[in-house]
Amino acid sequence: MICDLYCQDATSFLHCCPPRSAALIFADPPFNIGRPYSDWDDSMDWPSYRDFMRSWIDAAIPVLRPNGSLWLNVPDEVCRMLFASSILNPFRLVRWCIWHYRFGQHTTHNFISSKTHLLWLSNGKPPFHATDVLEPSDRASKYNDRRTQSKVHGEPGLRVPFDVWYGEGFSRIQGNNRERRPLHDNQLPEAILTRIIRSCTSEGDLVLDPFLGSGTTAVVAARLNRHFRGCDISPTYIESAASRVAESGVPCTLSVHSDTPSSSFTPPSDSPSPP
Repeated sequence: MICDLYCQDATSFLHCCPPRSAALIFADPPFNIGRPYSDWDDSMDWPSYRDFMRSWIDAAIPVLRPNGSLWLNVPDEVCRMLFASSILNPFRLVRWCIWHYRFGQHTTHNFISSKTHLLWLSNGKPPFHATDVLEPSDRASKYNDRRTQSKVHGEPGLRVPFDVWYGEGFSRIQGNNRERRPLHDNQLPEAILTRIIRSCTSEGDLVLDPFLGSGTTAVVAARLNRHFRGCDISPTYIESAASRVAESGVPCTLSVHSDTPSSSFTPPSDSPSPP
């Protein structure tokens, strides 16, 4: 499996990707809430931020292969902005999922926010590999309901996950979490990327992430035998992500690029051809 990391902004990176090459683009863009990102202003005025989101999403459109998937992780304000504009018009909303975590920012002025929106979008009808994301059902694991062991449809004791994601493995990555990486105080848990990648891609597919950050998508994609290419505007984050991939021990060919992808930036030859 290839694992190519580029130090580049998201829009330029996507413009350099070959058309119809990616089965999945996962994006966890800056939320524009004033976080201290490396090499990025996270306090843009909202018209500028909207233009930024439109720019890279427009660049992603031709990169997806037919029936490809675009997953976005965004907070309330960004979700509202996306649906109030025409930015997502080229895509079909497949499922609106919620990531719920039990650790929010303290406030006494309103209810504590404890979620983000995981939007599954597509340019067609993407695959859904239900058997690859099954989890124990509450009937089986909590209530010992014997009926779930003899059901006619599906796997005994298992179910497809709900569209609200929570529980073991889905908590926020805090300072004492084994997944926690230095420099990244808001990284996503690997469980989220594992579920997304398994649900809508197959082994040998190409996964892209234009906001690489701590490198979670790269590590999980390689672990699941998917090719990966991603970028981040920060050289510091690229170095951190590359170290994480190398330390993980997953079998992949890791390459870090400081230059712009050129015509040699082609889909891996062993990936399935687009339908």
